[in-house]
Amino acid sequence: MSRYDIVIIGAGIAGASLAARVAPHARVLMIEAETQPGYHATGRSAAFWSETYGGPDIQPLSIASHPFLIDPPAEMGGESFLTPRGQLFIAARADRQVLDGFAETFAAAGVTLTETDPATRCPGLRPEWSEGLWDPTCSDIDVARLHAAWLALARRGGAELVCSANVTRAKREGHWRVETRAGVFEGDVLVNAAGAWADPVAQLAGASAIGVTPLRRTMVQLRVDPPATAALPLVTDARDRFYFKPEAGRLWLSPHDEIPSIPCDAAPDELDVAIAIDKLQSAVDWRIEAVERKWAGLRSFAPDRKPVYGFDPLVPGLFWCAGQGGFGIQTSPAASALAASMLLGTAPDPSIAHIDPATYSIRRFRD
Repeated sequence: MSRYDIVIIGAGIAGASLAARVAPHARVLMIEAETQPGYHATGRSAAFWSETYGGPDIQPLSIASHPFLIDPPAEMGGESFLTPRGQLFIAARADRQVLDGFAETFAAAGVTLTETDPATRCPGLRPEWSEGLWDPTCSDIDVARLHAAWLALARRGGAELVCSANVTRAKREGHWRVETRAGVFEGDVLVNAAGAWADPVAQLAGASAIGVTPLRRTMVQLRVDPPATAALPLVTDARDRFYFKPEAGRLWLSPHDEIPSIPCDAAPDELDVAIAIDKLQSAVDWRIEAVERKWAGLRSFAPDRKPVYGFDPLVPGLFWCAGQGGFGIQTSPAASALAASMLLGTAPDPSIAHIDPATYSIRRFRD
């Protein structure tokens, strides 16, 4: 039976990035239920970095992550994970106040969004969408390469990965004994980085659930005429009813849905696909030539929609790294540094020294 200092359940972006941070300081094991890491939320991301994504509570983590993503250290490959895209927020004239409120909220957080004519940024936009705000900092993320780089860094630090290892039992007997379909493992600390399965895993470990809710989001890949050129920005409805962006000559479209779901291998619902297409056609005059792909992923949120980090005060040795919603990829450098400092009890990295760990601590659901 193998014994580790830290056993991390989940090898998606949360588990992989945390493992990479702590592996040089401890013997680490990542346990992944699927045949490969990143199968669920990480592998189904719309793949963009946006300073406004997730709201003001998430913005500090996003900003702290940006320098790392754009200029990663040599041990992460040294090549930027970001490609400039730009983000256009659009609204009808009747919804002008929605855009104004959005801009005011983020101006208070130090984010400047500039007025723009949306038609100049998105040719083919219907004339009724006359109001626009522009964010030039939005970028595409190379998610697969980022996740692979975290996993590789974790392995170089000595971390091990076991896949097809669905956890069936976790019991603390002075240390953790974790039973999986791939064997039994022991560790001093058990990390819950199980994404949509965070609450069920916590309950397996003897902790009470905190209300981490998986929400299904639908994505559709379309071939449109005129083609979706690389010059198009990420276009987001100010009322959060849809967004779309170009991807390799095609258009990626989402109805921005949040459908409560059980933890599962999420699949798109045909009605949600139809809703997405209807919303797109209300915004642009492009012709849809084909629906080429459709998929869905689960974005998991705590009740206050902030991520959850830290040792559970009611269950010794259980550490939470969960509830990262859809922003876990773009915040992974800062979030993993923050979680690692809490896990190891070390001083925070200078890049996150200004972030109060209490903002995201599990204790807000336990005290």
